[in-house]
Amino acid sequence: MSEAENATQPSNADTPESIFKPEITYDDFVKIDLRVAKVLACEPHPNADRLLKLQLDDGSGTPRQICAGIKGHYEPEQLVGRLIIIVANLAPRKIRGEESRGMLLAASDAVKGDAERRVILLTPMSEIEPGSVVS
Repeated sequence: MSEAENATQPSNADTPESIFKPEITYDDFVKIDLRVAKVLACEPHPNADRLLKLQLDDGSGTPRQICAGIKGHYEPEQLVGRLIIIVANLAPRKIRGEESRGMLLAASDAVKGDAERRVILLTPMSEIEPGSVVS
C-alpha cells in the first residue's frame, strides 16, 4: 500500500470501538447485581490518600463497606444520606488493609487528565428503598 493510500485508511485508535472495553455477552451482563444503597457513614480511608470508606445500607439488614477512589471529588459529609448505585455481587477484596464489598458506579471525564477529570456518582432520580434492583 502506498503512503497516500495508507494515510486515508482509518486508524484503529480513531474508531469508536477502540474507546470501549471488549464486548461481553448478555449472559455475562446479567450476572452483575446492581442495587440502590444509602450512604450511612463516610470517612477517609486510613491508609490511602485518594480513597473514601463508605458504610452502606444495601437493604440486607447488615451494613456493607465499600472503599472508593473518590476522595478528591467528594467530601465525606456530602455523601451521608445519599442514594447511590452499587455492584452488590462483586467478590470482597482488601484495599489498603480495609475490606471492600462491592463497587459504586460513577461517570467520569475519562479523556481529561486527572487534574481536570470530574467523577459523578450515579444516583436514582427519585427516592427508592435501599436494596432495590437496578436493571
